[in-house]
Amino acid sequence: MIDAFRDDIARVRAAGLYRELRPTQGRVDTWVEIEGRRALLLCSNNYLGLAGHPALADAAARVAHEYGVGAGASRLISGSLAIHHALEQRLATLKHTTGALLFPSGYQANLGAISALVGHGDAIFSDALNHASIIDGCRLSRAAVHVFPHRDMTALAALLRDAPARRRLIVTDSVFSMDGDHAPLHEICALAADTGAMVMLDEAHATGVFGSSGGGLAEALGVHDGITVHVGTLGKALGCAGAFVAAAPAVIELLVNRARTFIYTTALPPPTVGAVDAALDIVAREPERRATVLTRAATLRAGLEDMGFDVPPGEGPIVPVIAGDSARAMAWSRALLERDVFVQAIRPPTVPDGTARLRVTVMATHTEDDIAHAIEAFASL
Repeated sequence: MIDAFRDDIARVRAAGLYRELRPTQGRVDTWVEIEGRRALLLCSNNYLGLAGHPALADAAARVAHEYGVGAGASRLISGSLAIHHALEQRLATLKHTTGALLFPSGYQANLGAISALVGHGDAIFSDALNHASIIDGCRLSRAAVHVFPHRDMTALAALLRDAPARRRLIVTDSVFSMDGDHAPLHEICALAADTGAMVMLDEAHATGVFGSSGGGLAEALGVHDGITVHVGTLGKALGCAGAFVAAAPAVIELLVNRARTFIYTTALPPPTVGAVDAALDIVAREPERRATVLTRAATLRAGLEDMGFDVPPGEGPIVPVIAGDSARAMAWSRALLERDVFVQAIRPPTVPDGTARLRVTVMATHTEDDIAHAIEAFASL
């Protein structure tokens, strides 16, 4: 049997799709040490540069001394600590809702929420480029799944019209993780209101980055009241780990009783909760971080476009550079590392065939000199 696994890996290698773990040294920062060289980090989701912030480390240490390093059990057994409840209320306020529930990861939040909200006899309407966790949540729900072409509101309207069901759920990323473009939330909320559908919005790549208070794209566009279920992560712009669902109390109560990825898992470690609380303090008092990451990303995007790279239009810290061929994307990644820039190649099945790319991401802590260094490295390609 082990030989069969080796054969599987050999086929992955032959297809140019082999993946491996590449250790970096030290904390996640604008520059890291990898493979014996110091390189500019341009492939992190640490959009606001908070993962290595001393205030988060200090908060985690304080909470660890008070509460210990583990919650000891699932929330429904004995692990529901006062700091969990306090953080949930703060996250609910951030998302303009009246309830929230913590999950160990964004993947578990999407799996748990979708499978709890809908099931057999219901229908889900999912954007074709939604994250893998949404896709898997749809599959596990046992509801009928209708996939509409990326951002195609005409197709979504037709599916909503022609697919009757007990409950209907439109689910989409707000900022798409591989392309960096945005869901047409005004149109989605209007269709949901007209058809009585619920809307579930995954704000993993928008929470902390967009909106007047960092609440996400729904806040930035003023459509948060049209969203039934908000999902956000704590491990990207907030620099920590974990995730949450924010919604009306009835939805949260349903998740506590039905979401298997919440019920049957140990609660978030107390030090992580303390660090997230500190991150939210910084998000609130330093709005310039949101402005800076968008400015730096726009500068990098313009520089790459001027050199003729295929960079899809977008606004935000995710700047995809399309290579097309997987081998070309890997070659670009290696060449950039030789010029002290660390960017990972993204290949199928994470992205569609023929769209392999470098997924370049910018942090608020990147300086103008860092961006200039990146542009110079890309020019060498």
